[in-house]
Amino acid sequence: MKSPIRLLLIDDHAVMRAGLANMLNANPAFQVVAGADDGPGGLELYRKHLPDVTLLDVSMPGMDGIECLRKLRSSWPKSHVLMLSSSDAEEDIVQALEAGACGYVSKTARPAELTAAIIATHAGERVLSHGLESRLADRASGTTLTAREIEVLHLLRKGLTNPEIGSILGITRRTAKAHVAAILEKLQAIDRTEAVTLAFERGLLKL
Repeated sequence: MKSPIRLLLIDDHAVMRAGLANMLNANPAFQVVAGADDGPGGLELYRKHLPDVTLLDVSMPGMDGIECLRKLRSSWPKSHVLMLSSSDAEEDIVQALEAGACGYVSKTARPAELTAAIIATHAGERVLSHGLESRLADRASGTTLTAREIEVLHLLRKGLTNPEIGSILGITRRTAKAHVAAILEKLQAIDRTEAVTLAFERGLLKL
């Protein structure tokens, strides 16, 4: 028989972590070697166990999953990391993949989908939960917001006018207006309020 895939779980929810460990250990294809409730602890356990695949939560207090992933990949470039998150925000997915994650799976995934994702991650394949691939379509088609547009979006959230946005960013009112128009077009929003709402839904803005 092949050796089981050795897993490290990093998730700040103890119940979630325990449930995952029980489910995965019941499958002879897997062996959970350790679990951590935060990023620093996860990095230390990775160093100790050198698992085949790490399942990493995105939203954690202190060092979040994206930062933990960057540090992990910096020290162990060949590590295989599968993000496991309740967030399906486009920006979280993109940041995780850009930071070196092999895949991104929703915590609502069925057990069979998760186990298949772990096996694919171990094989070095990229894997995304069903439905998440479509959230990257806008980015691939060049409709993502620029860094300046994200700045303007944060000011739109505060209800500022074009002149006020221009004053804060050191740009003309006309330029501010152009940025707002570009944001509305890219998000396919009919007005500023809908643009802010859509930005929250896509993870461009956070509470």
